[in-house]
Amino acid sequence: MAKLSLSIAKQPVAFLGGVLLSAVAAIGGQWRFRGKDLARVLADTSARAVLIVCVVNFLVGAILAFVGAVQLAKFGAGIFVADLVGIAVAREMAAIIAAVVIAGRTGAAFAAELATMQANEEIDALEVLGLPAMDFLVLPRVAALLAMMPLLYVFACMSGLLGGMAVATAMLDLSAAAYMQRTSEALSWTHLGLGVAKSFAFGALIGMVGCYYGLFANRDAAGVGIATTRAVVTSIVGIIVVDAIFALGAQALGL
Repeated sequence: MAKLSLSIAKQPVAFLGGVLLSAVAAIGGQWRFRGKDLARVLADTSARAVLIVCVVNFLVGAILAFVGAVQLAKFGAGIFVADLVGIAVAREMAAIIAAVVIAGRTGAAFAAELATMQANEEIDALEVLGLPAMDFLVLPRVAALLAMMPLLYVFACMSGLLGGMAVATAMLDLSAAAYMQRTSEALSWTHLGLGVAKSFAFGALIGMVGCYYGLFANRDAAGVGIATTRAVVTSIVGIIVVDAIFALGAQALGL
């Protein structure tokens, strides 16, 4: 039993090591994946995901502004809704909500696709042809999310701020110019930099978790569903844990 637990614990570490080694080789010019495959994954994780990310973050920003307006208006401090929404969206909500949406959309797709290939023995065929799954399948997906998540964060941040502005101007009789002026005063590069750093970490996490459960799925139809479910659940839990680590680090550094 102890040996089994040890082997289960070693598997994710070995997978992470394989991804890092493949990334180092790719940086050195020895990539093994096709540009067409990378372009497809980039399109799926960027342009095709922008709308849902923007819609969800717009609603989250609107909810934050509504809750803040109801409470702050009691003290005649309605203008500070802009501070609340701006800082909350830039530091936390934009990165987290975008990551959760991508985990349920793209991370699940990665797991299902690779699990289906595993069930059909396509991955074994690639290995026989001398195309390691880590280089040919995993690395382009992780790289695509690592590159696209910061861009999605930018769209998410803008959408959240617009949602907050829409509610605040409607409820508190504020002008859009006054709201945006207050938001620009409240936000700093530290808040935005922290959000961008989180988006990089979330992108790498979602990509590796989805590919991991896809590669090590059971070779049957049920294995595809199990791999997809585990990928989404693990990604969302991991996002919350990583965000907590960032929060503790930012608190310790005084950011």
